[in-house]
Amino acid sequence: MERRREAALTGGTAGRRLTSIDGGRGDGPAEPSGPPPGPGGVRRLRPERRDAGEPPTVPEQARLWHVVLSVAGQVTPLSSLRASLERLAHDHSFFLTARYAADHAEIRYWEQARDLHDAAAIALRLWGEHKVTANLPPWEIVGLEVVDRATYHKRVAEGFGDPPPHLGGVHPY
Repeated sequence: MERRREAALTGGTAGRRLTSIDGGRGDGPAEPSGPPPGPGGVRRLRPERRDAGEPPTVPEQARLWHVVLSVAGQVTPLSSLRASLERLAHDHSFFLTARYAADHAEIRYWEQARDLHDAAAIALRLWGEHKVTANLPPWEIVGLEVVDRATYHKRVAEGFGDPPPHLGGVHPY
């Protein structure tokens, strides 16, 4: 029991890789990091290396983005289109609302992403990735708007970009 604990504390397990420390992705055997163990076999933490002029790094957190995705294509029966959009709403977690007509639709939802580029990339893949599972028509994306949460709420407060008349669900135009 004592040997296993000591090996864990000293990094003595061969081939072990820790990706959150320097040298953790190397090809050679794992090296013990930091100074040799102090009294009792416990390692002291190595001081963090940082350039003097570099500000401390803060891990990036995902933000909410309001997405409006517009799609269009050949005329599709309204009943099957509605059923497909309802399946999409069920599959997509932050779905707000969808409006549709026989040859076009608009989907509004919230996307959680690190930045605008990621939110837009996810939005551009949404229709194609759910085409089979939700039985969506073979339409193409004809419009995309992605704004951050603060901008969306500012627009609504100023009377621009009002939310659609029916919040939630799938509705005809």
